[in-house]
Amino acid sequence: MRLEHKSEKVISNLAFLKRQVKYFVFVIGLVLFSLGIGIMGYRFFGGLDWLDSFYMSSMILTGMGPVAEMTTDEAKWFSSFYALYSGIAFLSITAVFLAPVIHRIFHVLHVENSE
Repeated sequence: MRLEHKSEKVISNLAFLKRQVKYFVFVIGLVLFSLGIGIMGYRFFGGLDWLDSFYMSSMILTGMGPVAEMTTDEAKWFSSFYALYSGIAFLSITAVFLAPVIHRIFHVLHVENSE
């Protein structure tokens, strides 16, 4: 999605809100995709039931840590890679959601300073 250049006018609050809603929908999609990976992995590699798989995925994705011990080598491999993916995903998802907000703040400050 394109953001306005510093030489362009700051968009209206309504346009900014619409943009933020689009980014939020995209972020929700990334979270659901990431949870889906974790749920399926913990279900099939870790042998957890669906609810425990969701719980474990949620805790790992948010950085809280594991809640169940992985006993097989496959489960440990999956859990390790999912934890690494989750760290990157968490930072990326946060950056995607906050990028328009930070851009708007700097854009407004640039416009105010150039007047």
